[in-house]
Amino acid sequence: MNSKIKKDSKKRIFFDNASTTRIDDQVFKEMESYFRENYGNPSSLHDFGELAKSAVESARKKVANLIGASAEEIYFTSCGTESNNLALWGLARALKGKGNHIISSVIEHHSVLNPLKEMKKNGWNISLVPVDECGLINTKDIENEITDSTILISIMHANNEIGTIQKLKEISLIAKKNNIIFHSDGMATAGIIPVNVRELGIDAYSFSAQQLHGPKGVAALFIKKGTRIKPIFLGGTQEKGRRAGTENVPGIVGFGKACELAKIKMEDNIKYISKLRDNLINGIINKVKNVKLNGHTTDRLPGNVHISFKYIEGESILLMLNMEGIAAASGSSCTSQALKSSHVLNAIGLSPTMAQGSVLFSLGKYNTAEEVSRLLEVLPPIVKRLREMSPIYKE
Repeated sequence: MNSKIKKDSKKRIFFDNASTTRIDDQVFKEMESYFRENYGNPSSLHDFGELAKSAVESARKKVANLIGASAEEIYFTSCGTESNNLALWGLARALKGKGNHIISSVIEHHSVLNPLKEMKKNGWNISLVPVDECGLINTKDIENEITDSTILISIMHANNEIGTIQKLKEISLIAKKNNIIFHSDGMATAGIIPVNVRELGIDAYSFSAQQLHGPKGVAALFIKKGTRIKPIFLGGTQEKGRRAGTENVPGIVGFGKACELAKIKMEDNIKYISKLRDNLINGIINKVKNVKLNGHTTDRLPGNVHISFKYIEGESILLMLNMEGIAAASGSSCTSQALKSSHVLNAIGLSPTMAQGSVLFSLGKYNTAEEVSRLLEVLPPIVKRLREMSPIYKE
């Protein structure tokens, strides 16, 4: 019996860059020696440790430079979820003497919404502002929620599902006027579009390596100098006592290199990916009837194409695309296993059936025009076949 596995002859195509990205070859090369040769612990006093510490601090400068921060304001974590939890719990606990009210939005990632739910059980007062049909927050809704006890505003920079970019500068001005700390989840934006925390007026900013062609398992939290925060991990003195635990040196080195490359290539990447995005959007709209583009038409991420297909389920589309070697998503990777509509799509007013018929194609720098053409070739027949099987579809 032949034990060899027959390989699929179809070229695999990855349109799920919102969930993670392929690591850049230069990033991988930069990391290699820190696994096998320069493997010291940065807290150790010998040469191995000193070399590792130097690599971490060099990477910290590169990560800070990506968002216009100083190196001393960057704290490394294990992932975006940890960065968001550290920001919410750490800032709120440090400020509890001033008040207990936090303002956020209904379309935040679950790494923000779920901590807020738990904080509500522990005595914090939580307000979630709505969004319009494009996923944009009306800043007046934030102003209307502010009270004397408001200590923190947390609004994501851009939504990871529908791609809408929020007006952070306007929100930060409101926060400053009322002496309120402002945090933003930048997982979908750092390294993708220009971010300068000074210009935006942000006090805390979460971002991750895996969204910008860096390794999984490493992220960062920017905390503006002078901003009080309490740790949520209790242990050693790493990260100036604000995030205990041995540093992931290879990951941090890779994160630094990924940030450096993202900064250099950002303008070219935005132009290239936006063109692919627009071609894909126009192609789907022209080739498939009864579809809806979700998110803001102009203020959206370069690689985001979120489409609702009427009369059919998005999950069925994904399964049939996967059979063709094409990977896409139904929304956030953190909720892909949940058998319910996305809270983001509910918030922008999509009906349950339209929400269930939604697919997210997220493009990155390694995607090509040929891959977009391939998707536009196989998608219409898939939609046609599924609609013919649908009991609610009428030509």
